[in-house]
Amino acid sequence: MGNLNDEKAINHVHTPVEGTPDKEPPKTSVGVLGWLKENLFSSWFNTILTFIFAWILYVLIKGTLSWVFLSADWNVITKNFALYFVGQYPKEEIWRVWTSLSIVSLLFGFSSGLWKGTVRQLSVTLSVIYAIIAVMPFITGESRVWLGINILFIYAGMFAISKIPKHKVITITGWLISFPVIIFMLHGFGVFSEVSTNLWGGLLLTVLIATVAIVASFPIGVLLALGRMSSKLPIIRWVCIAYIELIRGVPLITILFMAQLMIPLFMGGINIDNVLRVMIGATLFTAAYLAENVRGGLQSIPRGQHEAAQALGLNSTYRTTFIILPQALRAVIPAIVGQCISMFKDTALVAIVGLIDLLGIAQTIVANPKFLGKQMEAYLFIALIYWVISYSMSYASRRLEKNLGVGER
Repeated sequence: MGNLNDEKAINHVHTPVEGTPDKEPPKTSVGVLGWLKENLFSSWFNTILTFIFAWILYVLIKGTLSWVFLSADWNVITKNFALYFVGQYPKEEIWRVWTSLSIVSLLFGFSSGLWKGTVRQLSVTLSVIYAIIAVMPFITGESRVWLGINILFIYAGMFAISKIPKHKVITITGWLISFPVIIFMLHGFGVFSEVSTNLWGGLLLTVLIATVAIVASFPIGVLLALGRMSSKLPIIRWVCIAYIELIRGVPLITILFMAQLMIPLFMGGINIDNVLRVMIGATLFTAAYLAENVRGGLQSIPRGQHEAAQALGLNSTYRTTFIILPQALRAVIPAIVGQCISMFKDTALVAIVGLIDLLGIAQTIVANPKFLGKQMEAYLFIALIYWVISYSMSYASRRLEKNLGVGER
């Protein structure tokens, strides 16, 4: 009897409970050779494909590296390096651009010291880019000094911010007032010698237009989305729908041309700067697309969230501001960042309305008889700049999604 009970106990222990999956055995490491055999040479067909694509990659990489290091003439970049970044901004006033960049570097340092994580990684990457540019042989001594100052500001702000009282308030306030301060520095407005926006160009102009369009369009897009979702204000709802559908129905270049022609008429004949017109047009265009992204997020919130907030006694304003809208924005972070990246790249269209942005500078340089036939080098360089900035925005978005748990159940 004792043996029978022991046997039943053993069977009971080793018999899996119905509905409970068996635990998978631990995976063992197969090593590099094992991974290659399993993924690239698992059959005769995969082996042939592996060799074919390996040969194609070899040819492409060999040709690319041979052109980059042996055939390409990079003088079109080195001799016009400043033009790519600041356009025709006067050389004697270039210290204003460096000062503006130093403000941004210091704020990056403050932010990375406070919030660490993604901001710190981006700050370190920015300092590495500064260091790489500083060691280039064609960079002047003055530029190297300014780049060193920017690197110092990043790390000084990173380690000193915790010792500053009310550091979070100072950092957030600094970011809020940094843009008007930078615009004041670049233009002068009578305090410094005035530098017309017609002389702004290159990456400087591209970043300014993109920053204004992205930052200013966000609150407008949120209000448009809320207006379109409103059921108690039908007039506002239909106005928002008409605006969104009208703007989304025409290309950006049309909006830019309309901004150049119509904004002075709406302002009663007041002279509006060309750069400001483009900023207004780009902002209105981006706001319509952001509104649809936010509306998608609002519609994704379950009805129970509205009912729970209402059961707590919150009015519609508090429900939307503190319960519904934060969840909606969290759900559509990928779409919002994708639209921001798209806006940054679409700034290349401003060359059509007479502004010389990064692409316009490249087109002007390659039209110079000294650099005829150097289009590949120039366009590859600006493509690298666009990629670095766009990838940084995409990387920050992915890290933010991961921290907020977007897509996780």
